[in-house]
Amino acid sequence: MHVVRNLDACPDLPGSVVTIGAFDGIHLGHQALLRQVREKGVERGLPTALVTFDRHPAQVVRPETAPKLLTNLDQRLELLEATGLVDQAVVLTFDDDRRQESAENFVTEVLRGCLRARLVVVGADFHFGNARRGNVALLERMGRDLGFDVVGIELVSNPGEVTYSSTLVRRRLADGDVRGAAEILGRVHEVRGTVVEGDRRGRELGFPTANVAVPEEICLPAAGIYAGTFTGSDGVERPAALSLGRRPTFYTDQPYLLLEAYLLDFEGDLYGQTAAVGFVDRIRAEERFDSVDALVAAMHRDIEAVRRVLEPR
Repeated sequence: MHVVRNLDACPDLPGSVVTIGAFDGIHLGHQALLRQVREKGVERGLPTALVTFDRHPAQVVRPETAPKLLTNLDQRLELLEATGLVDQAVVLTFDDDRRQESAENFVTEVLRGCLRARLVVVGADFHFGNARRGNVALLERMGRDLGFDVVGIELVSNPGEVTYSSTLVRRRLADGDVRGAAEILGRVHEVRGTVVEGDRRGRELGFPTANVAVPEEICLPAAGIYAGTFTGSDGVERPAALSLGRRPTFYTDQPYLLLEAYLLDFEGDLYGQTAAVGFVDRIRAEERFDSVDALVAAMHRDIEAVRRVLEPR
């Protein structure tokens, strides 16, 4: 997959089948759309192209209510490439200039000018451009003059009639339902961050943990104890018991969620590493214990539960 980050470096294409969107999460609905893009590209003998943005547009348009991200940009591009369905990925900087750009100018500059679109495939409810004035009808109207066709696709559902969407993934994560989120994502929800120095409280309790600092804009599940995975700089995925919460046994006012990973059967220095943490299943909600001994006993039970969940993997 060739990635274009500057419209001055557009690929020399005979034409293309294009889709557009934030594609946060690259969930099964996104993948179904991309398969249709690929099929139509094969039918027409044209490469496929995807237009996305370096950040979620809502982070610029309405930052106070912008959704937490399921994937950062690097993850999105990795997941897109892994599908094998996209030949060209154009990553546009979404800033105030792009926010104020008219839908018509976006079509002329990006779809026709850069990618020489012959077919544009988007969701039937797709909107774009300043004040979201662009839609499928506008694309169809401009396509007649600029030489491209338009296909609007309805949202994809699973056999149980649950519509795949990033919003539903976030809702399930907010409930701690990481298995349910994985059913829509088609994989375990993964977050990335850096292992940082903590207060070493886990080590004092006999469970040394890696504290993973996750960027604020990334979507985390509800507080609780999870069975999961930890992948460090060596690229090895290791089983881990994950604690995500505010540590109410020790603190009454910790304002942030702390992600701690206890790697099963592992010893080593992880500080400073970039880590990927996957949430496989929830063991329990976060609790406040009356004593340290009660907390330690619960941690032993949690680790045994994590082993039972992860053993089949």
